[in-house]
Amino acid sequence: MQCRAVDVHQHLWPEPFLDALRRRTTAPYLDGWTLHTTGEAPFAVRPADHDPGRRGSLDAAVGRIVLAMSSPLGVEELPADEAAPLLQAWHDGIRDLGGPYAGWAALATAEPDLAGLAMLLADPAIVGLQVPATALATPTHLERLAPALAVAETAGRPVLVHPGPVRPACGTPAWWPAVVDYVSQLHAAWWAWFAAGRSLLPDLRICFVAGAGLAPAHHERLRERGGGPFVLDPGVFVDTSSYGRQGVDALIRALGIDAVVLGTDRPYAAPTDLGQGAAARHAITHANPNRLLRGAAA
Repeated sequence: MQCRAVDVHQHLWPEPFLDALRRRTTAPYLDGWTLHTTGEAPFAVRPADHDPGRRGSLDAAVGRIVLAMSSPLGVEELPADEAAPLLQAWHDGIRDLGGPYAGWAALATAEPDLAGLAMLLADPAIVGLQVPATALATPTHLERLAPALAVAETAGRPVLVHPGPVRPACGTPAWWPAVVDYVSQLHAAWWAWFAAGRSLLPDLRICFVAGAGLAPAHHERLRERGGGPFVLDPGVFVDTSSYGRQGVDALIRALGIDAVVLGTDRPYAAPTDLGQGAAARHAITHANPNRLLRGAAA
């Protein structure tokens, strides 16, 4: 019997969340299907990308799909009272989807509602907590957010680190934020975790999307610059989103196969053939994601 894949990182905006974005008149907001954010050009959202029926047909071989709210929107960085209706709509929408879908919880990082987060993490539709990489930009940032991360740790739920909003930049091509800003954010969050995370949160399972921007491949440079040796941490994972054979091969060489999990970032990217063979495919698409989630919301 073939094991069904688990995709820990997709994006699909449920109807309540779409409606909440359309009720806003300042970024982030939707004008029809045009998305406005503070740091990126207006983006034409494809309605089909947020149609659960169509998306389900694309992932017929995937047994579990975990949805992440798009942190580049900037919702988590809004003042708590402004973020609240969007966060409520996100969590309500995840509960309503059912089927193969589960979701990552989100919170207002400046004023996190720890009691509310604990309740969310007890919900079977929620697998863990997503945080923007910008909230982990330095060890000091990580220390500030540690009480919220500790709620996930206590609940036995993992944390997903996702790129956050970017600053406006003139004269750059449309791909610039995803290739430059997102990657640099993930690098900073990876190194902040390396410097301070495990000592603060000894039992937390944490996953960095997009291979942490390939930050693990830079551990040789860390060693040469006095950062000391790199020790493999069984509670730290990276997902495969936006990378193919070369990127994933570099991650496996740096971290080993057990740290790599399937995350496609659909609809912004699509799954690729990683060319790693059947055993590696089973580890990346089934065994490792289930170890990250530990059966949460199964």
